[in-house]
Amino acid sequence: QVQLVESGGGLVQPGGSLRLSCAASGRIFSINAMGWYRQAPGKQREFVAEITSGGGIDYSDSVKGRFTISRDSAKNTVTVYLQMNSLKPEDTAVYICNVLLVSGRSWGQGTQVTVSS
Repeated sequence: QVQLVESGGGLVQPGGSLRLSCAASGRIFSINAMGWYRQAPGKQREFVAEITSGGGIDYSDSVKGRFTISRDSAKNTVTVYLQMNSLKPEDTAVYICNVLLVSGRSWGQGTQVTVSS
């Protein structure tokens, strides 16, 4: 089992920045990758960014160049960050942290990001 705790969402004006955090604890040795998806009202959940245990990084085309994913490992936790710059109204969504395990994906509760003037 891996537990995920997300933080960092909120309201920001267009062009602004936010940083999301997701701390994973528990069986962290079983994590192959960590990342973020997002879901806007009335839309399907979509991939945002992911970082593998080997350091490989992938972004969706819609956020490439504006968002940066990074990872920090401690003794019993792994934290993944999503630095979001140049935010646009279309980035408004619930951002959901996830981990890829051998057994499949495990999801966090999500944190709301609203980009509005």
